[in-house]
Amino acid sequence: MAASPTPPAHTPGSRTPAPAVAPWLPGRWRAHYRLLPWWLKVVGIWLASRVITTTMVLVLASVQGQNAWTPARPGYLEFATMWDSLWYNIVAVGGYPSVLPVTAEGHVGENAWAFMPGYPVVVRLLMLLTGAPWEPVAVFVSVACSLATALLFYRLMRRVQPQSMALFSVLLFCVAPLSPLLQFGYAESMQLMLLTLALVLVLERRYLVLVPVIAVMALTRPTGLAFALFLALHVGYRWFTRSRDPFPVREVVTASSVAVFSGVMGLLWPALAWAVTGSLTAYTDTELAWRSAYIGYQELVPFTAWFQSGVWWLGQPLGIIAVLVLIVGFTLLMFTPWVRGLGVDLRLWVVSYALYLLAVFFPQSSIFRLLMPMFPLLGALAVPRNVVYRVVVTLLLICGQWGWLLLCWGVDGADWTPP
Repeated sequence: MAASPTPPAHTPGSRTPAPAVAPWLPGRWRAHYRLLPWWLKVVGIWLASRVITTTMVLVLASVQGQNAWTPARPGYLEFATMWDSLWYNIVAVGGYPSVLPVTAEGHVGENAWAFMPGYPVVVRLLMLLTGAPWEPVAVFVSVACSLATALLFYRLMRRVQPQSMALFSVLLFCVAPLSPLLQFGYAESMQLMLLTLALVLVLERRYLVLVPVIAVMALTRPTGLAFALFLALHVGYRWFTRSRDPFPVREVVTASSVAVFSGVMGLLWPALAWAVTGSLTAYTDTELAWRSAYIGYQELVPFTAWFQSGVWWLGQPLGIIAVLVLIVGFTLLMFTPWVRGLGVDLRLWVVSYALYLLAVFFPQSSIFRLLMPMFPLLGALAVPRNVVYRVVVTLLLICGQWGWLLLCWGVDGADWTPP
């Protein structure tokens, strides 16, 4: 018989009386709902959210004009594989260039090395097995990974939250503003699945099992270095709290070794790009090509890109001030009661990934997508149990989907807001 994962030893808000189960249901149905296995509840949430999101996508596709990727009024599969999905398609079919493209000014241009092989390799294998083309297989992989992520996210949240709160966290994840991306031809859905599994394994302290997960995750989206920092902080915290939470030598060695492995995996893709192209900076030069439209071609200097972006968007000194305010605001957010209720490890991951973005990413419209790995913070948004609050937050997030689709996915002429 299916059962919920073992609840955490300490549940945030455990002194607050639990609300009625599914208060929106008629009384006689609540008992039946209570008997449903946790995974079936999660699948129901996921299915309902996909119906809502797919409806919005189809409405937008029906008014989409002709563009560089599709004809006017494209079908769902065409509309779901625009933008960077084309690059993943190129990787799946043709691989990576051994000679980097160079612009007329002598700079490295945009090319496939910016897109890691994990997702397109999986899609390509399924294409070979089924004989199906890129579009349906790419969407299928993303949709399947999104369901797996929802199931894993519930298990993750059950480590730090009671059941009703964990289910609401899953709902927020499924209707979040960027949830349409979970059923598009992008690598994010697969990345989030692997990341959620990795976080569950860390909380369960199954360090050795992390090795294959990290290996694939680091070659799906660039998360290896951020996860290495997270594991290093995790090891440090466990060491300093070992008096109340034993940290055996074997676990110290294993966890530390996995942290080093994650760091190596984080550097593997740039090393492979160097080996194939002969250019030590092939990967970073490729990534810098995408920000050249904003600030021109510059060297990668860690922890400067956010300030460069702030100045580009808002000018001096407002751009600098805005970034500093964001940093201070984020720091304060990490110490709010709702976020602290997520536990130390999930907060360490969010902080580690935030530091990684601050070090290397140039914020523009893709920042929304790049923030997706910080999704455990949705668990903090799920803490209040008031029904009105939960309905309002859910509706706001659904409206956010429409806003993101209009701003970043739909193409309107010379579009400069890529997703």
